Amino acid sequence: MTTAVPALDLPALLPASWRAALAPHLDPAGTAELGEFVAREYATRRVYPPVEDLFAAYRRCAPEDCRVLLLGQDPYHRPGQAHGLSFSVRPGVRVPPSLRNVFRELAADLGVTPPTGGDLTGWAAQGVLLLNSVLTVREGSPNSHAGHGWEAFTDATIRALDARDQRIVFLLWGGYARRKRGLITNPGHVVLEAGHPSPLNPRGFLGCRAFSATNKALADAGRPTIDWTRSAG
Repeated sequence: MTTAVPALDLPALLPASWRAALAPHLDPAGTAELGEFVAREYATRRVYPPVEDLFAAYRRCAPEDCRVLLLGQDPYHRPGQAHGLSFSVRPGVRVPPSLRNVFRELAADLGVTPPTGGDLTGWAAQGVLLLNSVLTVREGSPNSHAGHGWEAFTDATIRALDARDQRIVFLLWGGYARRKRGLITNPGHVVLEAGHPSPLNPRGFLGCRAFSATNKALADAGRPTIDWTRSAG
């Protein structure tokens, strides 16, 4: 006999500011169904990130502080990598290939020496929401939690940010992220698109100059720029 697993009340796990911001954009029934799925997966599979890091991106960047949204697809699926921030890995973990290309572009764009580690909490602390479209994944199985409801949850996040008056720069890298372009309708925001930084994508990312373009867009709106040299928390 299978033991029932209590559903996760996902909105209750969010910081209060995000819970209020997302409420108008979430379908309660769909969110409850997602909470049941996620709870069952954590109880029966090895899932990343650890549940305590599930909403790390939201905890480290409040909606009122958000200046940049950097959208990923889903978390890293190998042990010890994912900690709730898109593209970021824990301190001491080898920098993944896609993030190495991000650092390579940062060096070419702004002359920033590539960091030795891949922890991006320093960006999050400055108002960069490091969000994946799907927030959980089974070990060793990329995209395994796609299509189970996370997309509606994170689309609600994009809509909530789009509704804000202060300029936000949306960084959409790769085909998956670029499909979210239609959710951003506020003309006060700026969308910067590029190819995915994966080494499997030989063109379309390197040379995009996303970091200088982001800071120009923020400065043009009178918002503080991002110190991209401060990656680690």
